[in-house]
Amino acid sequence: MSEADADPAPEADAGAAPASRSWRSYDHTRGRLIVSLLILALPLMATSLAQTVFQMVDLTFLSRLGEEATTAAVVTNQSIRQIFFMLAMGGSFGAQALISRAVGEGNTDLAEHVTGQVFLLGAGLAFCVAALGLFFAEPLLALMNVSPGVLELGVPYLRLSLLLAFGFIFAMLFQGVLNGAGDSTTPMMVSIVQIPFTLLAEYVLIFGPGPFPALGLTGVALGLATGQLLGLGLAARVLFRGTSRVHLRLHHLRPDRVWLGRILSLSWRPGMQMIGGFLVNVAFIGLVGSFGEKAQAAYSIGLRLGMVGPMIAFPLAGAAATLVGQNLGAGQVPRAWRAVGVGLSVHAPLLWSIALGLFLFREPLMGFFTDDPEVLLVGAEFMKFQAGQFFFFGLSFVFFRTLQGAGDMTVPMVISIGLSLLVTIPLGYWMASDFGLGMGPTGVFWASLASAALSTALNGAYLASGRWTRMRLH
Repeated sequence: MSEADADPAPEADAGAAPASRSWRSYDHTRGRLIVSLLILALPLMATSLAQTVFQMVDLTFLSRLGEEATTAAVVTNQSIRQIFFMLAMGGSFGAQALISRAVGEGNTDLAEHVTGQVFLLGAGLAFCVAALGLFFAEPLLALMNVSPGVLELGVPYLRLSLLLAFGFIFAMLFQGVLNGAGDSTTPMMVSIVQIPFTLLAEYVLIFGPGPFPALGLTGVALGLATGQLLGLGLAARVLFRGTSRVHLRLHHLRPDRVWLGRILSLSWRPGMQMIGGFLVNVAFIGLVGSFGEKAQAAYSIGLRLGMVGPMIAFPLAGAAATLVGQNLGAGQVPRAWRAVGVGLSVHAPLLWSIALGLFLFREPLMGFFTDDPEVLLVGAEFMKFQAGQFFFFGLSFVFFRTLQGAGDMTVPMVISIGLSLLVTIPLGYWMASDFGLGMGPTGVFWASLASAALSTALNGAYLASGRWTRMRLH
């Protein structure tokens, strides 16, 4: 039977229900896969676009505080804070895999029980992150090889960011839980409310209009935490009132050692996979810093700008992961395979188009955030290589998210950590440093591009083996 001839999804009461409600309850184990992909991906993409706008406006606020403040914030966010973001993302991916499989099996009670345990683990992670921020902010930032001025500005910002990290941790888990359940609309609606409020809070606390004090970089951290607190309240309201596909109740928050262990077993591996990229960022931020503050500022701004493409396209890969998980749960392996192809057919052209735009407009984009000729030159060169990486990301994001959606977390983790430690970082140092080719920052850019190509080939080869279709999660 062809996809076009598949049984249509149930449409009972569709005319009486709002579009957002029918999207949240759509059966993704039946009907046309392209429709399911778009129902899942469009709200995710809208959320990512809103996050992209936030990142750009936030970076504009930072650029008005000067290069040292910009570097301090971006280095913190793209290195130290990123490791905890990656751990939260790992928990989100683990939750998505378990919940999508349970929903595909029709086991809503299990999905809700897993949700409660996921948030218990999130609370534990938030406590650990806050403790690190309180006691180790300065030595952590000093590891990044930043200048004394950046260190002085960055330590209070890092401390506050980690103390108040519970907001972004729970936001990631909330999105993973509902995405796994097939409801990507509710997180979008929360983000649409949260992001403008966060930007307003940041502006007021950074620049101090009227009676408000101008807190500078400290205001960035406090404004972000204020918005995240609003998002946390909205998410709790949705979950406990049962207005989404997952209805959380207090008894779901009683610790269950068996399920806590299963969630941890799935979550630490994608977290470690993401940490592979973090290790590269940390190593290369420090390495580029050895070529001067201008080069480090260019690299920091380029990293932030380079997030835009993946943030827009990555939700399509996440939607494909949900489709794979739910259809494997329903025992529909051929349909899960087709979900991979549908995901690639939409994700790759989108990210390749963004790559072309990044390549063509790299200098105007960098020029929007700096007028320093040296920063502009190095940053524009970096963005040219990032556009090349996007070509490979167009495939690899769907490859490894498909594996994770099926519950196969180990192979993507091994590929990521192995490449980071054995290929990307050593190659970058050899190509950039005087003891090797002496290419300077350009060597770092070439190493990152080579790593993206090799990661795509390895994940694609394993995906083609089909072993992920035989995973058992419970």
